[in-house]
Amino acid sequence: MLVEDPGAKAGSAVSRRPVPRTRVRVTAAVAAVPVLLIVLQVVAVWQGFDGPLESVARDYIGTPKSMSVPWAGLVLALVGISARRRLVAVGAAVAVDVVWAGARLLAGEPFVIGNGPVIVLTGLALVAWLRWSGAERRNALHAAALGALLILATKVGDVWLHVTVIGRPTVLDEYVILADHALGDPSWVLGRAVDALGPVVYAVLHWVYIELPVAAIVVAVWQLRGVVSSGRWPSHYLVRTFLVLGLIGPLVYVLFPVVGPMFAFGPDGNGLQLGNYWPGVVPPIDRNPQPLPFDAAIPRNCMPSMHTAWALSVFLHTRRDSDGEPAPAWLRWGGAFWLLATLTATLGFGYHYGIDLVAGAVLCLTVESALREPERGWGWFRFRLVGSGVVVLAALLLAYRYLAVPMAEYPVLAGTVVLGLLAGLAAAFHATWFVTVRQPLRAEREVEPATP
Repeated sequence: MLVEDPGAKAGSAVSRRPVPRTRVRVTAAVAAVPVLLIVLQVVAVWQGFDGPLESVARDYIGTPKSMSVPWAGLVLALVGISARRRLVAVGAAVAVDVVWAGARLLAGEPFVIGNGPVIVLTGLALVAWLRWSGAERRNALHAAALGALLILATKVGDVWLHVTVIGRPTVLDEYVILADHALGDPSWVLGRAVDALGPVVYAVLHWVYIELPVAAIVVAVWQLRGVVSSGRWPSHYLVRTFLVLGLIGPLVYVLFPVVGPMFAFGPDGNGLQLGNYWPGVVPPIDRNPQPLPFDAAIPRNCMPSMHTAWALSVFLHTRRDSDGEPAPAWLRWGGAFWLLATLTATLGFGYHYGIDLVAGAVLCLTVESALREPERGWGWFRFRLVGSGVVVLAALLLAYRYLAVPMAEYPVLAGTVVLGLLAGLAAAFHATWFVTVRQPLRAEREVEPATP
C-alpha cells in the first residue's frame, strides 16, 4: 500500500513510502482487544454472569480470580527490561500483594494474591510508553503486551465457557463414547489407575493440570532470555502458539459440544448423566445415540482437549531454541514430564475422552506448523502440512459424529485409522521442522535482528 505526501505540489514528483505491515498488524491487534472485551462484557451482562471487564477490575481493586496467572503475566513482561528494573518491579508487586492480602485477611476474607503483579504490569507499560525511548521502549512494551495478553486471554476464556453453555444446550457425549471405544476407553482405564495410585499422585497430577500457565512461562522466559542483551526477538516462541490455540480451539467447542466422562457418565452430572459408570464400568454400546440435554453449569469444553494442545506445544518448544540449538536437559525432561502428566490427568480425572486428546494434538501440530519459522514463508511444504492438519481434524470430527457406531463395532480398525492419521501428521511435522537445522537461517538471524 502506498500513501501520497499531502505536502507535495501539483506537477512535482510525489513522494511515496510503504506503510510498515508490522505497525498495521500491531495497531489492528491493539484495537481488537478492547472491542472483544466490550462485546463479551455486554454478552455477560445480558446473560447474567461475570464479564471480562469485571474480572479485570477485581484484579486491580478486588479479589483476583487466579493467583498464578497475574504473576505469570508479570514474569513474562519482565523479559523486556533490565535486571535492575526487574528487581524493582518484583519488589513493588510483592509489596502491593502483601498490603492487599493483609487487608483481606483483616476483613475476614480468604488469603488471595494477584493484585500486585497486575498493577505493576500496568505501571511498567505506562512508564515505558511515556518515559522511555528507542529499543528500550520497544522491548518493554512488547513484553508488557505479551504479559497483558496472557492475563486477558484467561478472562476471555472464562466468558467463552459460558457462551458454549448458552449456545449449545445439548451435548454429543453419547456419540463420543462410542467413538472412544476405538481407543480402548482410556479415560476409564486411567481413572481406575489414578484412584489406585493414591492421593499423592492425584495431588501432583492436579497441580500440573491447573498450573499449565506456569510451565508455559518457564519455557517462554527461557526462549526470550536474551531479548534485552541482544536486542533481538525470536521469530517464533511459545506465547504465540498459546494465544493462537486459545483463539481457534474454543471455536470447536460450539461446533462439537462435549462435557466429558465424569459428567455425562459419572457422579458429577447433576442428575443429567446417563448413569454412574465412570470410572468403574464402561457403558454398553448404544447403537442409537442422541444429543443429550445438559445443564447450564457445565461448559462444553472437551472437544478438542486444549490442555493436550497446550501441553504438546510446551513439549515441542522445549526441544530446541529459536536458532535450532538443543534445549538444556532439564528443560527437555521438564517438557516431557508436563506433557505426560497432563495427558494422564485429562484422562484420569474424567475430564476428557481419548479421542479428545487426539483432536487436541492434531490442532496443536496444525497451528504450530502455521506459525513456526515464519522467515521460511508459505511454500508448498507449509501449505501441505497445515492443509493436512485441517483435513485430518475435520475428518476426525465428522467420524466422531457420524461414524460413531461403526467405530464402536470395529474398534481395532477404527483405532488404527485414528492413531494412524495422528502418527502420519506427527511424522510429517517432525520431518519438516526437526530433521534438519537450517544453517543459513540461523546465520541470517545472527546478522539481522528481528523487529520486536
